[in-house]
Amino acid sequence: MTLDYARAVELLRAGELVAFPTETVYGLGADAANPAAVAKIFAAKGRPADHPLIVHVAGHDAVGHWAEQVPDVAWELMEAFWPGPLTLILKKQVWVPNAVTGGQNTVGLRVPGHPVALELLRRFAVSAGEHAGIAAPSANRFGRISPTSAAHVQEELGERVPLILDGGPCAVGIESTIVDCSRGEPVVLRPGHIAPVHLEAVLGRCPLVETAHGAPRVSGSLAAHYAPQTPMRLVSSERLLDFINAQRHKGDICGVISHNQPPQAGMPHLWRMLPADPVGYAHDLYAALRDMDHAGISLIAVEALPDNPAWAAVADRLRRAVAGAGPG
Repeated sequence: MTLDYARAVELLRAGELVAFPTETVYGLGADAANPAAVAKIFAAKGRPADHPLIVHVAGHDAVGHWAEQVPDVAWELMEAFWPGPLTLILKKQVWVPNAVTGGQNTVGLRVPGHPVALELLRRFAVSAGEHAGIAAPSANRFGRISPTSAAHVQEELGERVPLILDGGPCAVGIESTIVDCSRGEPVVLRPGHIAPVHLEAVLGRCPLVETAHGAPRVSGSLAAHYAPQTPMRLVSSERLLDFINAQRHKGDICGVISHNQPPQAGMPHLWRMLPADPVGYAHDLYAALRDMDHAGISLIAVEALPDNPAWAAVADRLRRAVAGAGPG
């Protein structure tokens, strides 16, 4: 695990995989213009072939190479949030490989806000062409907990990835906000660090949030995702103590993820307190789930989150994690 940019570019040009950090999570990257290289991402992750990837580019000037009919609203969002944790869904150029788009007529693009990712993209563009892009989903086995450190990538994929660029822990900790700009009015397809209130400040109106069919398929939209192998439950604050005591009476040991202190001294369960604000909670969530997965416990009990829009992105990840977690 190094910062060997020259080796990373060499591998990407040769059609191989490179894992690299972004501000959200670590990505498993391949030359987005090379369908054979992109196929290696799906093989390494065990990812369904119709599940689209996000193309990471070095700057705004690459957008027209990958997308056509880019609306003004998309440029406004790029100016406000790139580099950063925002993915835009746009009409793709005809040449963009189906392997990247899942066979759709749209492509997801973003400029990541991490110095290692940006340096890699700039060097790759110098070598492969000024508008070159790197297709990169999260660098983990499909459906499992996204990695927020280089060590997590090594644990997940091992020898399946020839090189991991180590840029330290990810600053955001959950995947990018995805906004569809391909159908006219912008629509949030996946919540993230950039919330609707932030988008509203730029757009002058609150964006729609997708609740119906007809939207493009995007990364992280399956009902089960981001999941530990240990069974997992969301439990209300009022029921949490009774719930974990019931597990103890059955002879099971819980791991508890909460944004509060343990309710009593001598708690016989593994208790992990995360920050009581949504940004801090998001930053620590995946590492906490991964730690719980290694703790030899019977069940992960997660205290339900406050019911307000600021927590929407974290709540989304937890719902999908519960749906995909191991049987219990």
